[in-house]
Amino acid sequence: MKIAVPDSAVEAILPAVADFLSVPKMVVGGQSCEALSGQTFAVYDPATGGEIAQVPAGGVEDVNAAVAAARTAFEGPWSNMSAMARQSLMLKLADIIEENGEELAQIETLENGKNVMISRLIEVQSSAEYIRYMAGWATKIYGQTFDVSIAIPEGTKYQAQTRKEAVGVVAAVTPWNFPLNMAVWKIAPALAAGCTVVLKPAEETPLTSMYLAKLCLEAGFPEGTVNVITGTGSDVGAPLVAHPGVDKVTFTGSTATGKLIGIQAMKDMKPVTLELGGKAPMVMFDDMDLDLLGPAIGIGTMFNSGQTCTSGTRLYIQKGIYEKALDIIAAIAGSLPIGSGMNPGNMINPLVSAKHQAHVKACISKAIEQGAKPILNGAAPNEGYYVAPQIFTETTQDMAIMQQEVFGPVISVTPFGDADEAMTMANDTIYGLGASIWTTDVNKVMRYVPKLKAGTVWVNAHNIPDQNMPFGGFKQSGVGREHGAGALENYLETKSVCVAYPA
Repeated sequence: MKIAVPDSAVEAILPAVADFLSVPKMVVGGQSCEALSGQTFAVYDPATGGEIAQVPAGGVEDVNAAVAAARTAFEGPWSNMSAMARQSLMLKLADIIEENGEELAQIETLENGKNVMISRLIEVQSSAEYIRYMAGWATKIYGQTFDVSIAIPEGTKYQAQTRKEAVGVVAAVTPWNFPLNMAVWKIAPALAAGCTVVLKPAEETPLTSMYLAKLCLEAGFPEGTVNVITGTGSDVGAPLVAHPGVDKVTFTGSTATGKLIGIQAMKDMKPVTLELGGKAPMVMFDDMDLDLLGPAIGIGTMFNSGQTCTSGTRLYIQKGIYEKALDIIAAIAGSLPIGSGMNPGNMINPLVSAKHQAHVKACISKAIEQGAKPILNGAAPNEGYYVAPQIFTETTQDMAIMQQEVFGPVISVTPFGDADEAMTMANDTIYGLGASIWTTDVNKVMRYVPKLKAGTVWVNAHNIPDQNMPFGGFKQSGVGREHGAGALENYLETKSVCVAYPA
């Protein structure tokens, strides 16, 4: 069914969701299937810690089958399909996603824990819109013609042009923080370019990707065009990335894993795009509009319980407003309701897993051990994988809390006097994914935006992406860009054609 009223609570899981969770299956070569080994693994509800489904535990044999199916589809029906036909199928898929919107939203919140309103509006509605946006690019792939100065042999002229051709079979590996969105960010531009896809979702959150693959079959995509295999990184992810039948690798996730994937891709000379970690600074000048601190914290830092790669985790606030701004920030973060994502009134939801909960708690403990001062005393439910929001003051740049990605509802707040000092501190990290400046002075905007080393710099906003705005990182935050026309280029090869003819 279409999504419910976005801010309505989920009173009961839909029957279609319960049916799907009873036997979720992979999709390989147009067929819903178990793992060839017959083995499964559990997926858990972060709000309770209880098991919600048993999912196929894929392995090398499943990877081989999926890549072979993708290759057959690429060299057969998909590559022979017109750009207009590809566009039409993608538009149909977007419609089907909306028609199954509430099912997808409930599954997303069940497996990830996030607020169901975010699942409805961001994961479902935004995903459908992204597919429609990328579908339009399918009919707008073009090359160029060039004048050339080739002088031999005498009496010969030349016409030169470029063709844009699909790179081939794409291996896509996605993270757990926005499972459906991230799957669509990979699949949509690849399909628009004419590629086929083997998607490996995070083992913590495979279910919406599996449901998406089922919807691709309903939309009528040729068998093998979109394949989804589930399993661990070592059993599925690594052999998929290294598979000789894969032509292109795209990954979103941690910098540590991204480095390993990048190394493997380079060994095989496969093109690779990597959207990796972040430690985003938010630089707040003393002339900022303090009324913007509400969205700055609600969207910029605590959105999705801080499990966002561009989350503003380091706030640098000019001394003239530091004390007042800190009081406001603490009041906002300390008042956010915490609880199950099935109730959209709960703005802080469980983290994705017990393992990640332990990581965030360890980051908090280490910050305290290193001398940072926690200023909130919030309580979290005992059941499930919750961590209450925390704010640290009295930090120094060398502390782990200032350098390492936490990926939870944890931020630091640091005063600054001189603007150049703020820029230096903001850039003092291995990451460069997102950043923001908060000021009412356009001169400061023009002066300091170029100084921030980040792939996206927001002004008086933070953590707001758009399908037409390139997204990616500087430094160790990644390689390449997603969204916009550039996303399509990730899945295309440029072929030069030179035609000789008599003068």
